[in-house]
Amino acid sequence: MNLVDTVNKKYLSPNAEKFPEFRAGDTVSVSVRITEGNKSRIQLFDGVVIATKGNQKDIQGHFRVRKMSSGIGVERIFPYHSPNVEAVKVLKRGKVRRAKHFYLRERTGKAARITTDYSQKAQAKKNS
Repeated sequence: MNLVDTVNKKYLSPNAEKFPEFRAGDTVSVSVRITEGNKSRIQLFDGVVIATKGNQKDIQGHFRVRKMSSGIGVERIFPYHSPNVEAVKVLKRGKVRRAKHFYLRERTGKAARITTDYSQKAQAKKNS
């Protein structure tokens, strides 16, 4: 094992192993630790995953989530191994044919919706 692998292993977050499998197009709820002064709390950021880079095992991997807040689009980038990302919960599976959904930035209303993939929901119920 070389020095780079040793350093990467030290900084891997144990929370990233608990994240469910998700991909671009899925609607997720990310629990983020917010520090205000000397107090810390967890805040939820709900939105659509518009892009991912790397995977959960990659120290440099991250995912980008977009939501609409009071009519304004808000995007945040969450590194998989950030100590501030507590948990990720998949709310809906999206039925998409692309890996990057940057086109959602220009769309509003019904045009910005992503259809739900019901076939994966049925498979998940059979497996449980």
